[in-house]
Amino acid sequence: MTDEHVHTQPTGDAACDVAHGAAPPAEPARSLAAIFDSPVARLLLRYAHDAGYRTLLVEPDTERASAAMTGDGRTADPWSVIGTLDGHLDAATDVVMTDHHRPELGDLLRDALASPARWVGIMGNPRHPAPHVPALRALGVPPEQVGRVHRPIGLNIGSHSPAEIAIATLAGLIADRNGRPGGFEF
Repeated sequence: MTDEHVHTQPTGDAACDVAHGAAPPAEPARSLAAIFDSPVARLLLRYAHDAGYRTLLVEPDTERASAAMTGDGRTADPWSVIGTLDGHLDAATDVVMTDHHRPELGDLLRDALASPARWVGIMGNPRHPAPHVPALRALGVPPEQVGRVHRPIGLNIGSHSPAEIAIATLAGLIADRNGRPGGFEF
């Protein structure tokens, strides 16, 4: 790329100006809470942090939470590790359940649905039964609340690796926040 292709002065197109470094990106108030530590959760939070999200890893298992933190009680990565959702979710928070096999699934999903979180979703193959539905029913969660849970989540890009799953998930969240369908429809 030659210097003539790099914009150093604003062009009047906000997206173009940000992409070329002529303007700082907007700092939207948005948070992402990934529930349950996993390779996908860590990548999702890393990418979300880079995209301007405040990031939280919710890990109720104290051993797993400890493994996600350094010895000084601070995370080694750009997110906070918390054990419960209590008081951490607001209307600018998207919640992603990254493991649908954990025994705490129902309780944490119920708590996320009871919070002011903007969006709640759970990872999982849509060809398999949704384990969150019976878990939430057993806890007495009303059907309209169960229906708020998004599954599948993310854009359908044929993801196979943890990184691809994280990218598809974050892209889907961004599209939803921006009122866009995702994919190649503009």
